[in-house]
Amino acid sequence: MKRLILLSVLLLSQFGTSQLLKTDGQKIINDKGENIQLRGLGLGGWMLQEGYMLKTADFAGPQYKIKEKIAELIGEDGMKDFYKAYLKNGITRQDIDFLTQAGFNSVRLPMHYDLYTLPIEKEPVKGQNTWLEEGFKMTDDLLKWCAANKIYLILDLHAAPGGQGNDVNISDNDKTKPSLWESIENQEKTIALWKKLAERYKDEPWIGGYDLINEPNINFTGKNPNGTDEMSNAPLWKLQKDITTAIRETDKKHIIFIEGNGWGNNYNGLIPIWDSNMAFSFHKYWNYNNDETIQSILDLRKKHNIPIWLGETGENSNVWFTELIQLLDRHNIGYAFWPMKKIDNIAGITNVKITPEYEKLLNYWKNGGEKPSKDYATKALMQIAENYKFNNVEIKNDVIDAMFRQVNDNSAKPFKNHQAPGRIFASDYDLGRMGSAYLDRDFVNLWVSDPKKRSEWNSGQQMRNDGVDIYHDSVTNTYYVGKTEAGEWLQYTIDAKSEKNYTFSIRYAGKNNTGIRLEDASGKLLAKVSLPSTGGDENWKTVSVKNVSLKKGTNKIRLHFESDGSNLNYFEIE
Repeated sequence: MKRLILLSVLLLSQFGTSQLLKTDGQKIINDKGENIQLRGLGLGGWMLQEGYMLKTADFAGPQYKIKEKIAELIGEDGMKDFYKAYLKNGITRQDIDFLTQAGFNSVRLPMHYDLYTLPIEKEPVKGQNTWLEEGFKMTDDLLKWCAANKIYLILDLHAAPGGQGNDVNISDNDKTKPSLWESIENQEKTIALWKKLAERYKDEPWIGGYDLINEPNINFTGKNPNGTDEMSNAPLWKLQKDITTAIRETDKKHIIFIEGNGWGNNYNGLIPIWDSNMAFSFHKYWNYNNDETIQSILDLRKKHNIPIWLGETGENSNVWFTELIQLLDRHNIGYAFWPMKKIDNIAGITNVKITPEYEKLLNYWKNGGEKPSKDYATKALMQIAENYKFNNVEIKNDVIDAMFRQVNDNSAKPFKNHQAPGRIFASDYDLGRMGSAYLDRDFVNLWVSDPKKRSEWNSGQQMRNDGVDIYHDSVTNTYYVGKTEAGEWLQYTIDAKSEKNYTFSIRYAGKNNTGIRLEDASGKLLAKVSLPSTGGDENWKTVSVKNVSLKKGTNKIRLHFESDGSNLNYFEIE
């Protein structure tokens, strides 16, 4: 009895008020037996850069090529100084505090192996592993911040030694060197890295699990166990099984997440399940949010009686985000959205602001011409590193609202505190679902399900992530709503100081004669406004309409577009 009590005390001491995760049939549960639906965010762009995140995709997709471009301008030492600042600023305690406050209960860490160990070609002794403290220290700090917030950290090997797929941007794959699948040494290093991580974190309750190999995408050859010529994926299953064995030598507690081929979704030739605390991970982008698009992974969960986790998703509109989470909630599927930080980003929860100086570097890299000086390039790059600090990023409250409140709440809420009298920018329409805060004809990207439905949703790619098309006016440095179509509308919550008739002065532009209707939320017509052609999409004019009746207090006003082509900058209520 004393021994049992002592063991209980030790476990309590070890895990505190632990919420250690494990699998239970098709569910993930904590140590109290409670169902846990992981609501997470992937820290994409921190340990591993992909070209599109830095706007270098046209000329440098994988990280090693980005580094080459930077070293070309500021030298090898300058490049290292930039990355030191970039990694220091990229994720901090403030970021994790913010994610927790937003409503996330987990983060997924996309790891680049070269922060933890040397590439095989740089090892002083062939076949041995040199361990680098940098990656482990970054992970230690991140885990400490997660534990302080009581949210889970899932480790994800995003760039494996040699690279795990043909999509070189994802894994920083250098095609001039042997890949993960072409090199036994790279595979052994991958296994050794996971064993090292397991030894370090085996007793950490806020480690949510180990995501072994991110998005493998390689054409394996050979036959399936049933003898068909269908891609067998045998090397993928063997390596993940070998990694699991190495982890379990030390860590028998944490969940193992395995991913299929083809960006995590191809589970052909899956061998018998080799661990009792394992879950499937799949990824989902640019398709419909219905049962049909996830039926294969639902079937996999049922067949093997183990949980499924949507390890990566995102890069779409707010409408898509809300509908996806509603779908996942119905099926008790956890998720991790992607990514945390990206330059010029409307589809994430934060935006890293671009600078004119950095744009000059991008133009040089892409088009050539006069080479920026080393001093100029250094300052431009270090400013970008500074812009990655949490205090300098732009928080995208519309995205957060779509991921959390809008999932269960169909109401619209004010985007800003609009007053009458006052000026209201067209881009500051209410927060809420489509049909509640606005209506737009083009609001989602579904090109994987239907190539004809490849869309930017917000064609201006500015400010907000709804279907509303928002553009930047460089002359006034303000935003305007454009590409409007007949039948679309925008709603604004306006607080009027008194009940009276007001004058609405509307700043607009457009090549064609158009018109809008002002209605209240009940559909009552308040005014009709003709918008004669201004001769161009950014040739701005103002038109006024008088005697618009507003009640004292809260008014919900909708601007309905009666025809295509009106661009609206703002309206002044006087």
